[in-house]
Order: sequence, then structure tokens, then C-alpha cells
Amino acid sequence: MKNRPLSLGGFPQAILHIDGDAFFASCEQSRNPKLKGKPVITGKERGIVSSMSYEAKARGVTRAMRLSEVMKICPDAVLLPSDYETYSLLSKRFFNIVRRFTPDVEEYSIDECFADITGLQRPLRMSYDKIAEEIKHSLDLELGFTFSVGLAPNKVVAKLASKWKKPSGLTVVPAISIHLYLENLPIEKIWGVGGQTTALLAKLGVTTALQFARKPEEWVKKYFTKPHYEIWQELNGKYIKKIDAEPKNNYQSIQKFKTFSPPSKNKTFVFAQLCKNIENATIKARKYGLSAKGGIIILRTQSFKDCGMEIKFATPTAIPNDVICAIKPAFEKIFNANELYRSTGIMLFGLDEQNYSQLDLFGAINKKQNLTHLYEAVDVVREKYGKHTLFLGASFQAHKFAQHIGDRGDAPERKNNLLRGETKRRRLAIPIFLGEVS
Repeated sequence: MKNRPLSLGGFPQAILHIDGDAFFASCEQSRNPKLKGKPVITGKERGIVSSMSYEAKARGVTRAMRLSEVMKICPDAVLLPSDYETYSLLSKRFFNIVRRFTPDVEEYSIDECFADITGLQRPLRMSYDKIAEEIKHSLDLELGFTFSVGLAPNKVVAKLASKWKKPSGLTVVPAISIHLYLENLPIEKIWGVGGQTTALLAKLGVTTALQFARKPEEWVKKYFTKPHYEIWQELNGKYIKKIDAEPKNNYQSIQKFKTFSPPSKNKTFVFAQLCKNIENATIKARKYGLSAKGGIIILRTQSFKDCGMEIKFATPTAIPNDVICAIKPAFEKIFNANELYRSTGIMLFGLDEQNYSQLDLFGAINKKQNLTHLYEAVDVVREKYGKHTLFLGASFQAHKFAQHIGDRGDAPERKNNLLRGETKRRRLAIPIFLGEVS
């Protein structure tokens, strides 16, 4: 392939990756100024670290560390229950700020996105570097915490660049300079390269990103499949992975896992927790018009050992009654009355938008259609009055008691400071801190 000069100062395409620094903990520090500069940790309800501020990270705190261990190395840590509703609201504000500059924004996760700013120099009267700088400045200023930004010719390199100077970094990598960033970078640091691929590359004598990028195209195609070939192309400056700015309306699987405390060996209670997860998963499936062909249930013990089983459904479904009936025998088989359980989970897979209405001799389809109509009404009530206004008797024990009892049952600050007219299930989209600051 002939070399041709790169246009636009090394950016034939200008892609940003924007990443919130310690997002959950930063959300807490932003809405409550007295937490600024303190080692803040979220995940109190789970008993393990979900997110930590950079002050906590500097003290040796790591993600998924048990809180009992945290208090040994950081006794002044501020432990907070996770407030995902507030994090979600601030996430939406984050994406909306980026959309002021470009409509081409891909919401990759709650705390990160990709944005295409190609061709916006003239309408915004700024260089690509300056546009990236202005977006970062707007985010830092308006949300009250920092973001790290990478500017590059494609998504793989932009994601690498955003991590280069964390926290609060802005790294610009033009196409002509990509090799300088890959030279000493371990291959496992590249987005999309997992443990198995890293091991295979090591056997083939490749340990750095630059070594992989310099391999011939035929060699890459011989040993790797399409996703890793696309990564190789982007490491060489091409724009392959396009920005997907469409709202997410389809899923390959839906997972719902929930921890409860104290741990329990009560069979009815543990099953109720699993049923509540199933209700949550099927609510999401119905929201997007999907039906699942099967599911995997998981029970996690207090010693963090997982036991699971895969179940195929008789027909694709998004009705919790169907799923519960299908998984009940599997639950009976894997539940151990001598174990203490701390969480349950369900993963629905084989999701499809198709409606299956094959005729049968025993009226099962008619029964399913009736349940479908019933849950259409339930979903209307849920939208108006709250997620679990109506729930199945199978999940009663999970709704009867708080998800967490004792210190781990502390409610997020937002739930303790409701605005007039709000309820714990129905609140305004305002993530501000409403408590008193001493």
C-alpha cells in the first residue's frame, strides 16, 4: 500500500475518548464539598470497594478489596453506600456536555464515551487540540471533578491516550506519532486484548504493542480473528471501529446481580433474592422488546465461591413467571443448606426480538399471551409509580427486608433528603447534595 501524506495535522479522523476519573467516588466528592481531598470509598453495601478516590488509591486501596482490609491500611477512609441513581444522572449530564460540541457521541459506559470531532475545526473555530481542551474544561468545571481525555485518529489509540496521564490528563496522539506511544507499552494494555490473546502473543514472541503493530498483515490474519485484526489496523493508524452514536436498544445478554447482608443460609430468602433479580432482568428485556432463550443462575457464598447452572427455556420469554419456573429445579440442585450466601444473580442470554407464537394442543400459548398482556399493564404501573410497586410473591422476602441490615444498610444521602413530592421510588432528576455541610 502506498504511503500518502496525513491530512489535518496527523488527524485524518479525530476521535476522542473521555474517561471520568474515579467516577463514583468523584460524584460523591462533587456533590458534597466536605469530602474533597479525603479518601472516599463507595461500595459499603457490598462490603467491598466499588470505587475509590485518588486519595484512597494513594493509600493502597484497590478495587474489590474487602472493607475490613481497607480500614487496616486507611482507618480514616470515608465509606459510603453506592448511589447509582445519582451516578446515572451525572453520567447523562456528562454526555450532554460533550454533545454541545459534537452530535457523534458513543456512550461506552456510565463513566466514559467516544466522540468524533472530525471536521469541526471550522464551525467551532478551534483546532482539534483546542476542542478537546474545551470539552475537558467544561466537564471539569460543570461537574466538579476531573476527566481524562485522549485525542487520536481512532478509538483504540484514543482509549490508550486517555489513560496516559491519568488523572486529569489530555493526551494528543497524531497518526504520525502512534509508534512512540506503543514502543514500550505491554500488549495487554491495549483495549480488546485479553489474557488468552496476551498468552498467545507471548508464545509468538510479541510482548509490546509496537511489536504487534509491526507484524505483517498476513501474519495477523493467520493467527487471529477479525476483532484482533481490527485492533492491529487501528494501531497502524487506520479508522476501523466506527463511532456508534445510536442509543443502545439491543443486548446480547442481560445480567442482574445483587449482594445482600447479612449473608443467609435461609433457602426461602436466598430464592426470593434470586427471584427479585429475575424480575429486574425481565423488566429490562421487556423494555427493549426482547425475549430470552435461556438463563444462567449464580449463587455466591460468603467465601466468594460461585455455583451456577445454565437453563434453556421451553420458549423464548421475558415473563418472570416463566423464568422462575424454569430455574427452580436448578436452584434446588445447587443450593447448599450448609453454606452462607451473600449474593445471587441471573444472566438472560439468546435475546431476540422475534415473537414466537407456535400453536400448541394444551393452551400454553394462550396462557403466555395472557401473561404478556398482564405484564404490559404491570409495566405501565411501574413507569408511573416506581419499579417494584407490584412484584411477585416469590420475591416477597427480598422486598420485606432491607437489602442490607446494620451499618451496610445505610441509605445514600440522596434518599435521606427527598424534595417535596418525591418518594424513595419516584424522584426528580436532580443529583445535587442536599445535606448540611459543616
